[in-house]
Amino acid sequence: MAIAGLTRKDIARLLRAVPKLVDLPAPRMWIDYDAEADVLYISFRRPQRAGDSEMRDDGIIIHRRGKQVVGVTILGASER
Repeated sequence: MAIAGLTRKDIARLLRAVPKLVDLPAPRMWIDYDAEADVLYISFRRPQRAGDSEMRDDGIIIHRRGKQVVGVTILGASER
């Protein structure tokens, strides 16, 4: 049975992620996933308006506005 398009399995997976989500440094975030590119976008500010981005060796891009992290892009998200 699906509730609002979510299966019980989807809800169980979401609930397992909750402790990690509440530990993130932002009280509000926006999450977008591009399945075709397998890229996960997490924004801590809307709009991000990042002035600088740093590509790490592990395929994660950190977006900053000044010293503040305003977003993260995760390449190859389904493989993690």
